[in-house]
Amino acid sequence: MNQASPLDSPPRPTMSANAAYIHVPFCVHKCGYCDFTVIAGRDDLADAYLEALELELKSELREPHPVETLFIGGGTPTQLAVAQLTRLLELLATWLPLRNGGEFSVEANPTGLTPEKMNVLYEGGVNRVSLGVQSFQQQELKVLERDHNPDDVTRVVAELKSAGLTNVAIDLIYAIPGQSLEHWKENIAATVALNPTHVSTYGLTFERGTKFWSRLQHGDLSRADDELERSMYAWAMDELPRQGFGQYELSNYALPGRECRHNRVYWNAEPYFGFGPGAAAFDGTKRTTRHRSTTTWIRNTLAGQPTLSDEETLTSEV
Repeated sequence: MNQASPLDSPPRPTMSANAAYIHVPFCVHKCGYCDFTVIAGRDDLADAYLEALELELKSELREPHPVETLFIGGGTPTQLAVAQLTRLLELLATWLPLRNGGEFSVEANPTGLTPEKMNVLYEGGVNRVSLGVQSFQQQELKVLERDHNPDDVTRVVAELKSAGLTNVAIDLIYAIPGQSLEHWKENIAATVALNPTHVSTYGLTFERGTKFWSRLQHGDLSRADDELERSMYAWAMDELPRQGFGQYELSNYALPGRECRHNRVYWNAEPYFGFGPGAAAFDGTKRTTRHRSTTTWIRNTLAGQPTLSDEETLTSEV
């Protein structure tokens, strides 16, 4: 890949992308391992964010552009208030309408996802919810700085299904400091017991610039043993297929026909739109990324200034 200088203006999406990613950066708390574009404790910016997002959609798309997959990630999209979440979905229905039979995913955390918000998601056309569960062990959740407990997960999954959102994906993290192989096996079993349609398993990483990276450098945290981490990965790779979840890509498992179609877009290097702070877009050749700073992105968008921070061009290997 060749790194280019910051863009002067965003390109018009003349590409025929059938997928779109929308980034909602808000969270109650930024977990120590998180390296995503997140702004914590600034819900006061949500209305300005939505105003900027609407302007970005209008100025870049210019007219409605139907897509086959939509993915709202974060951050925590469901951190938005009910009225704000409703407005977000209305904006997307206007500018990025989902084609018949399309996949519409939203990331959510077990806390803060109320029945009222679930109803908003369902009525707004969402048909897949990806829950950031990470663990069913209270001590591991504490290490990860998560604000939910295992009972929250059980309750929320049941409420989602009652609300008509039956396509539920669960994300897990392994190689957590202090985690044993036995606890990881228990996490897999607890996940399967909730009958999700999709499971993702991610090894914990210590990214430079995160709180966990700093704690690692100061000796306050330690990485899991390499052999233990391999054993955890191998267990998931063996056990989840035994439970009916076929593996696809490196970290994803799904019931037959329930693979995340939006994930496939990335994996197959197909074009996709990206809107919101830190969001990336790909036109089949170039990958562009918007400003990671939420405040900078809002300010620039509302002022009609550039919102893209960098561009990468894919080159063919001969």
